[in-house]
Amino acid sequence: MIHDDDLDDDAFDPDEPVVVPVTDTLDLHTFNPRELSDLLEEYLRACREKDILSVRIIHGKGKGVLKERVTRILQKHPHVLGFSSGHLESGGWGATRAELRPMGQHTDSHTDQHR
Repeated sequence: MIHDDDLDDDAFDPDEPVVVPVTDTLDLHTFNPRELSDLLEEYLRACREKDILSVRIIHGKGKGVLKERVTRILQKHPHVLGFSSGHLESGGWGATRAELRPMGQHTDSHTDQHR
């Protein structure tokens, strides 16, 4: 059991960004949908820096609004080689798989896979 006097007042600063570990999966359920564009941009950049080139973005099934927004962002992103709905075992249409261009590779639309 944690007591108030056990907490370090200096341990949490609400103005400091929360550091989220970068893995091959991003679950959007915990983020504000208004921040989606910036969030995906930062996530994809961080994945490429860590050489994580195949990612799964979990947006949920719902009405499909968030999936549509994710799709629009991925279609326009210069470092996304291609994407598709997740396989049944990885979330089905409640998730999107994306393949990323390795760092240092030039963006040449003639070499991109069909999105």
